[in-house]
Amino acid sequence: MKVVIRADASAQIGSGHIMRCLTLAKGLAGIGAKVSFVCRELPGNICGLIEGKGFKVYLLPYQETELKVASGTKTYEQWLGASKEKDAKETAGIIASLPRPDWLVIDHYAIDIVWEALLRPLTKRIMVIDDLADRSHDCDILLDQNLFERPEGRYDKLVDERCKMLLGPKFMLLRPEFIEARKTRRIRSGRIERVLVFFGGSDPTNETTKTLKALRDPVFKDIKIDVVVGGSNVRKDDIKGLCSGMANVSFYCQTDLMCDLMSKADLAIGACGTTAWERCSMGLPAIVIVTAENQAEIAANLDRLGAIVNLGRTEDAGEGDISKKLLELMHSPEKLKTLSLKAGQITNGSGTDEVVKEMRDNVFLRD
Repeated sequence: MKVVIRADASAQIGSGHIMRCLTLAKGLAGIGAKVSFVCRELPGNICGLIEGKGFKVYLLPYQETELKVASGTKTYEQWLGASKEKDAKETAGIIASLPRPDWLVIDHYAIDIVWEALLRPLTKRIMVIDDLADRSHDCDILLDQNLFERPEGRYDKLVDERCKMLLGPKFMLLRPEFIEARKTRRIRSGRIERVLVFFGGSDPTNETTKTLKALRDPVFKDIKIDVVVGGSNVRKDDIKGLCSGMANVSFYCQTDLMCDLMSKADLAIGACGTTAWERCSMGLPAIVIVTAENQAEIAANLDRLGAIVNLGRTEDAGEGDISKKLLELMHSPEKLKTLSLKAGQITNGSGTDEVVKEMRDNVFLRD
């Protein structure tokens, strides 16, 4: 089976789309599929990381002036770094030079039915990974792995009735190390001795610095703090310097140790993107700050289910809110244990295998 994935990472987009696509790519490679990526060379891209994982990356050129191409439209439409039509044409040129793929997988908030229809003749099937439900798609499978109260009706008017829908945490794309670690995850005692701070690959709103300043309070001096930033974080050097001035803090940049760090942590402080599901798989309780619009409903639902503590949007969550909530949880071991239990019930860890199986079995073929 031949698969081409169209996804991007950048300082603006973050790395979540690429990271979950890498998880899918590894799962597909495990059944013998040949997987390659098409990515635009945006500032803060992690194409080197993709290639380091053993996957070929075909690069689309980037010109800074192209960022203004969608001026006045939705922010997501600017994430392509080119017009939709130009991106489709350039991607088509690459795919046309390859053996015809069995699947074209698209994970990009800026791509919709217009782009997909242009690429349709060049691939046997199309799968779209989405969670916004704000635009139409031309696809055979739509994967939305996130948690919504009534997911079934979100795409009713946005996809063809023949499209196979893979909805909810049952189809969560978890990296193999998390699936394995889940089997032996520890039962947390309710004590907070170690905290993991991670706000995604790029952290555009700089929540990491805000959190570190909150954790400088002497009341937290005996807590070990692990801080992780992505390679696309433009403030990573400043954050590293801030960490070096705190005796109880360890700093990591673009690390492969996330699973180990989550396993050791008693609590996480972070956003509600892709990493939220990895935390849940490990039963790791979390204080969450919503850093992007598409995280708001997911954070609200996880909070409603008792799996996280949601501080709300970044503009509403200050240093004082973080330190106050952490101090409260330090004195509420039973609540912390309940958070851990509820988080661990969100996903069963088999999502990647489920998605790979659907693709392998050609669950839906167009006439």
